[in-house]
Amino acid sequence: MLWVYNNSGLAPGVLQAGDKREAFQSVMFNHCRTFSHCILKSQTNYALSKPGRILLPWSPFTCTASPRTHSTNIKMRSYLQYMTRKVKGAPAPPYNHVCQVGDPVLRSRAAAVEPGAIQGPEVQKVIKTLVKVMRKLECVGLSAPQIGVPLQILALEYPKKMLEDSSIASIEARGLVAVPLMIFVNPQLRVLDGRTVIFQEACESICGFSASVPRYVSVEVSGLNEKAEPVSWQASGWPARILQHEMDHLNGVLYIDLMDSKTFINVKWEEYNE
Repeated sequence: MLWVYNNSGLAPGVLQAGDKREAFQSVMFNHCRTFSHCILKSQTNYALSKPGRILLPWSPFTCTASPRTHSTNIKMRSYLQYMTRKVKGAPAPPYNHVCQVGDPVLRSRAAAVEPGAIQGPEVQKVIKTLVKVMRKLECVGLSAPQIGVPLQILALEYPKKMLEDSSIASIEARGLVAVPLMIFVNPQLRVLDGRTVIFQEACESICGFSASVPRYVSVEVSGLNEKAEPVSWQASGWPARILQHEMDHLNGVLYIDLMDSKTFINVKWEEYNE
């Protein structure tokens, strides 16, 4: 008795003369199915509910493995990247890049910084890295959680050059003004004008997308600067929006939690149609 393949699937049958090839195919199919099922079960820790397809080189039959039915943590790297990782080890926060949505650090509440530790080497390194990454990416605000450090630290800066590159209409509509580099540690936000305005907003932690988000017109922020000195600042227009955006990061909130979902776009959507 041999398990052979018929129109209704695998079924017991009798090997007939001249059927060696078909019988061999049936056996191969059965072994492939069993083997691939075991492999996938060990990788995903559950049995597949629906068979996928992998074609044998010469057989019309299919097996139950599919490269798209499961995922792995394998990340392809070049040989140079591999050797660099072997020599230097895995990067650790504060990162020289911005963490992307999905990283748990972006959804956790940042911890307060001990005032006495602000001028220490660890916190100063975080602040310097924060500024370096912000300027490298030419963004106008960044928070410590975005570089992998769950501490209540944020930086903002709106350079004059960036303001000069903006249109008059944009400057007037958005309330754009140049803002020197400002660092806030353990910041507290107070709303000065409860009216809200809606503009399209983006985030370095959600690269390539933007959406309309309501923000308060005017706010005040108070806290400590990079020298552990008490500071406060009142902002309106676009600087107020930047502050609210960065303060949200310290509370594990992203703009996608506040956006009008119908306005969520890929900023390069037009390029895909060209």
